[in-house]
Amino acid sequence: MDFDKMLAKCGDAGRYQYLMLLLLGYIAFTSTVHYYSQNIIGFVPQHWCYHDQLANRSPDDIAAIYAPFGKDASCTRLETIEWLQVGHNLTVSSKSCDRWIYKYDYGFRSMNAELNWVCEDAYKARIGQSMFFLGSLLGTFSFGMLGDHIGRVRVVILANQCGFVGDFLTTYATNLVQFSAFRCISGLAATANYYLMFILVLEYLAPKLRNLAISGTIGLCCCLGALVAPWLSVLAGNWRIYLTFSALLQLIVALFYFVVQESAQWLITRNNVEGAIARLKHIAHFNGCKVLPSDFEAFRQYCANKRKQDKQQQKATLLDLLRTPHLRQTALIMVVTFMLTSLSFNTISRNVEGLGLSPFVIFSLFALVVLPSGFLQGLLQTRLGRKATCFLALFATSLMSCALGMSLVYEGEQLNATLLLAFALPTRLGISMCYTTTSQYSSELLPTCVRSRGIATAHLAAAAASFASPYLIHLGTKFAAGPPLILTAVLLIAAFCTLFLPETNNRQLPITLEDGEAFGRGESLLSFDCCRATNDDDDDDDDVLKQPAEELKLNALNAGVRSSVEAETDTEAEVDVIETSRNS
Repeated sequence: MDFDKMLAKCGDAGRYQYLMLLLLGYIAFTSTVHYYSQNIIGFVPQHWCYHDQLANRSPDDIAAIYAPFGKDASCTRLETIEWLQVGHNLTVSSKSCDRWIYKYDYGFRSMNAELNWVCEDAYKARIGQSMFFLGSLLGTFSFGMLGDHIGRVRVVILANQCGFVGDFLTTYATNLVQFSAFRCISGLAATANYYLMFILVLEYLAPKLRNLAISGTIGLCCCLGALVAPWLSVLAGNWRIYLTFSALLQLIVALFYFVVQESAQWLITRNNVEGAIARLKHIAHFNGCKVLPSDFEAFRQYCANKRKQDKQQQKATLLDLLRTPHLRQTALIMVVTFMLTSLSFNTISRNVEGLGLSPFVIFSLFALVVLPSGFLQGLLQTRLGRKATCFLALFATSLMSCALGMSLVYEGEQLNATLLLAFALPTRLGISMCYTTTSQYSSELLPTCVRSRGIATAHLAAAAASFASPYLIHLGTKFAAGPPLILTAVLLIAAFCTLFLPETNNRQLPITLEDGEAFGRGESLLSFDCCRATNDDDDDDDDVLKQPAEELKLNALNAGVRSSVEAETDTEAEVDVIETSRNS
C-alpha cells in the first residue's frame, strides 16, 4: 500500500483536489501581479522640464515646443521662451532640470514621476529593480532549504508574507536606500511564493489531472494576473495605492494555514508517519471517502519498510556529478542555456516602453500571447521533440528580436507602432516558449538522484543572470534598439548551446549518475528526435536481438529499479515544468 494507492482510496480527484486547484490559481494570480508590479510602478510617463510659461499649456503644446530637441526633449531645460507670430524662439539653459511637467498615461502617477527619478536620476529605479532580483535569488535558496525543515505550508505562507511586507514598506520609500532595501525584501517571494504551493497540489492530485488541470489553471490565472495588473494600477491611480492592493492580495494567503494540509510525503521523509496518516484521513473525510483501518495499517507498514531501504541507499551529491565528464558537460551547458534564456525572458517580458503605444496596452497585449504559446509548445514538442523545439524557439525568437531591433534603428523618431508590434508580439510569444521549454528540458537532463538540487542550482544561476535585466531595459532609454539587439546575440548563443545537449523525448530518463553519464553519449549536434523517430521503430527489434544475454539481464534489472522510482521521476520533472509556466 504505497502513497499513490493510499491517496486513491482517500480520494485523489475529489472536492479537496479541486479546492487545491482553486487555491493554486489564486497563488498564480497574486504572484503574477506581485512580479509585474515591480515593472508597473516604474513606468515613466512622457515628461518635459518645467518652465513657468509652460505651466498652463496642454501636453500637446509642450510636446510641439520641445519637438526640435528630439530624444533630449525630456531633459532639456529652457531659459527663455519668446513667442512669435510664427513659431517661437527658445533659449536653452545650462542648468539641469529640477522639476518636470508630466503627461500621466491613463492618469497613473508612477513612482518615477512622484520621486522625479528621471533624466540623471533614472538609474535609481533600475538599482531598486535589480535588488528585487537579488532578493529572488536569496529567497529561492533560503525558502527552498527552509521548506525541507519546517514544512511546505508554513513556507508558502512565510514567503507570501515577505512579499506583503516588502510591497507595503515600499509604499513609504522616499529615497534610494529605502527603496532598494524594501524591494529586496519583496523579491524574496518572487519564486518561493508559488512553487512550493505547486508541489503541495501536485502531491495530492491524481496523475490524470496533473497535466491538463494544473496547466490549464496556471495558464488561465497567470494570464488573468498579467491582464489585471496594469489596469489595477490605472484604477488605483497612484503607485502607492496600487502596491497596497498587491500587498493585501498576498496577506490573504495566511488563511491557507486553516485550509491546506501539510505535505504527507514530506511528513513521511521526516519520519512522521502518523502525521501523514492524519492528513490523509482529513482528505478522505473532506472527499466523503470511507477508508478501512486495515488500509492505513498497510500503509504504515509500507512506510516503515521504505524507511529501512532508504537508510541503506547512498545519496549522490552535486560534487559527485562534477566528477562525471560527460554528465558534467551536459549539466554546465544546461545551466548556461537556462541562464541566458532567463535573462532574455525577464528583459523581453518587462520591456513594454518605447514601442509607440501606452505601456498599459502593451502589457495587456503581451499577456494575451501567453496562452497560445503553451499550446504551440506542446504541439511542437510532440511532433519534433525537446531538443528541436528548444533550438527552433530560441533561434526564431532571436530572429524576431533582431527584426525588432533593426526596426527601432531605422524608424528613429517616427515610430510605427503597428510595425513594432508585428515584431514585439511574436518575440514575446517566442520567449514564453523558450523559457518553459528550456526549463522542462533542463529538468529531464539531470538524473533523478540529483535532479532537485541541480534544478535549484540552475534557478539560482538564472536569478543571478536576471540581475542585469533592469540595466538592459534602462539601456533602451538611451538607445532603443540596444536591448533587442543584445538579446539577439544572447538567444543565438543559447540556441547554439542546445545543440550540444542530448534528446530526452521518448527516452528513459536517467536515474543514477551512471545513467546520466551514459545518457546521450555519442549523439551528434543535429541528432533530433523528429529525424530519427522513423528509423528507431524499424531498428528496435534488431537491436534487442543483437544484445548479449548478460546485457539483457542488466537491462531487465535496471528496468525493475526504474519502475520503483517512476513516480518520483515523473513528479520531479513535472514540478519544474509547470512551475515556470507562471512567469511565462
